This record gives sequence, C-alpha cells and structure tokens, in this order.
Amino acid sequence: MRRLKVLTWHTHGSYLYYLSQAPHEFFVLSKPGRPPGYGGRCGHIPWGDNVHDLPVAAVRDQEVDCILFQDDHQWEKDQYEFLTPAQRALPRIYLEHDPPRAHPTDTPHLIDDPNVLLVHVTPFNELMWDNGRTPTRVIEHGVLVPDGVRYRGELARGLVISNHLGRRGRRMGPDLFLRARAELPLDLVGMAAEELGGIGEIEHARLPAFAAHYRFLFSPIRYSSLGLSVIEAMMIGMPVVALATAEMATVIEDGANGYSDTRVERLGECLRELLRSPSLARDIGQAGRRRAQERFSIERFSADWDAALRYVTGHGG
Repeated sequence: MRRLKVLTWHTHGSYLYYLSQAPHEFFVLSKPGRPPGYGGRCGHIPWGDNVHDLPVAAVRDQEVDCILFQDDHQWEKDQYEFLTPAQRALPRIYLEHDPPRAHPTDTPHLIDDPNVLLVHVTPFNELMWDNGRTPTRVIEHGVLVPDGVRYRGELARGLVISNHLGRRGRRMGPDLFLRARAELPLDLVGMAAEELGGIGEIEHARLPAFAAHYRFLFSPIRYSSLGLSVIEAMMIGMPVVALATAEMATVIEDGANGYSDTRVERLGECLRELLRSPSLARDIGQAGRRRAQERFSIERFSADWDAALRYVTGHGG
C-alpha cells in the first residue's frame, strides 16, 4: 500500500513528531515568521524526511490525499482561505486534543458532519464531548524516548512540566503547584516557567534525560487531556504523582504504578514519601514504565493512525 500525503498544521510540536512516525508523508503549513500554529517544519524537534514544510502560499498547488485538522480556526477559517474547493472535498479528519471546556458533558463538538472522522486522544474525551452525528475513533497517545535514557532519581527534588502554567488558570493547577512548592523542593520547566520562578523551557529531545535525575514527576492538572509529559516520564521509569481526574484515573493505579488521588493533602504525603525513599520511587517508577510500554507504545500509536488514514481515504486499513 502506498504512502499517503497528509496536509496538517503544527498545533502541538511533540504530538506532530510522534504522529510523523506513521508511514506517511506529512505536509505542514507554515507562514512567514512561523507564528504559533504555522510553524511548519521548525524548531529543535528531530523531524524525519517524511515531514515537509508547506508555505500557505503553495498549499493550493500541493496534491494531498486527506486533510487533518487540529484546531477550530483551521476548520472555520483556514480551509476557506488556503484550500481549493477540490481540496476541501478531500477526506477529512478532525483531531481533538482536549476535553470540552464550556461544560464537561453538554458541549456539542464543532464538527457535526457524518463525512468527517473525529479522532479523540483519550476515551474520557470521547465520552465527555457531545459528538453529534460525527463518527468517532479513539487513538491513544504513543511516545518515543531517547535510547538509553532511564530514570535515576538521585536528585531529591520533584519536577513539574507544563507550558505557560502561570497563564492557564485553575484548570491546569498553578495554585496547587505553588502550594506544593511552598512545602517541598519542586522545580517547574516549560514555556514561560520563569513567570512562576521556574527553570524555563527544555528542548523536547533533551527533556527525558533532564527529568530522569529528579525523584518524581508531579502533575497538578485538575481537568485536561492526558499530557504527553506524564507518559514520557512513565516510559523512562519515573514515578508520577497526579490528581485522579479525567483519563489519569485509568492510567495511574494508586500505590501500584504511581500515586493518584483527589485529596491534595494525601498527594503531598506521597510526595514526601518518595523524597524519603529512593527505593520506593524506583519500584513505583518501574511499575509505571511497564504500564506505559503496554498502553502507549509508538508502534501501536503508529498502527492506529495508519489504519485511520487508510480508512478515511479508502486506501486499505
């Protein structure tokens, strides 16, 4: 079966990198200056040869097999501004990265079209959205970590990984991070982490090795999709402590492969115990690694995307 040509956007760089492990060609829209959402093939991510930079001025001349939307404005505006009528008639997938925000159960999804495939990244997200007439499919995350990177945990500090944590409100838990940091040694990395006294952004390829030295990863998120940084940490054997909300409740088995609870005070106790006991941290981390390998392998992720792309285009799968 031939490789398909997929037109998409640079919405989440790390997700796009993992998506590009599927055996197809990805044409990624770019604008001069590469503003957010139009970065194309840019940045420090080690893109493969199957990721192609596509300036918006050249989109109409590019032959592709399907369109992969990843954000509302791409569906509502970009397709009419940049694509030809023939391109808009191609097979279409809308990749929804998040759970609904306006209302957790009663929010209709933007896409209400039986001729579009709506892909959710977690079963929780699919459950909570009102998907209307649109057929849905869940493709859970898959991640890659650099060869040879494994958890060490010799640094008796915890790590939080979150972009723009100080700007994103209670949903992402900045108050919980600050509360925990006031009592425990805790560092923050990510875009604009300096705004909350954090370290700053670490390149995606360097992040697993950087994180491996910390005793644990703490996720203060109240309500969001399952973060790639959590899965990447689990994949190297790093213990994770998180709120038992959204899809996280099905990933972390409390006390077995991580710690997960809705009682913030108990999570604080778990953080302290991991700081006191490096051996416990290693055991919990190894159990988490086994869970991540079983559920979030890049091979399964790539196969799922290959099947979805071939399904919508009619090229097998």
